[in-house]
Amino acid sequence: MAEKEIIQVTPNKWVSEKLLIAITRLSGNAIKSARKHSWMEGKEYRHYSGDCHPKANSPIMYNRFEVDAWIERQHPVTPRNK
Repeated sequence: MAEKEIIQVTPNKWVSEKLLIAITRLSGNAIKSARKHSWMEGKEYRHYSGDCHPKANSPIMYNRFEVDAWIERQHPVTPRNK
């Protein structure tokens, strides 16, 4: 049986949505909602294009460090009375 090579990769500061989901376990819907209601373009996410002039429908990259900070700022859950 051939040995498998394992390569460990450290993500960059800016990552794709697929990698952000893998890193944070946020759902695609949670990411979309956060972009709409909480995140600022240029801080937690940004559109990009090869000519450096992205449009509203250009692909998006996410700043994993800013997303982590956003998660840290979440208010704790208030316990419900039983």
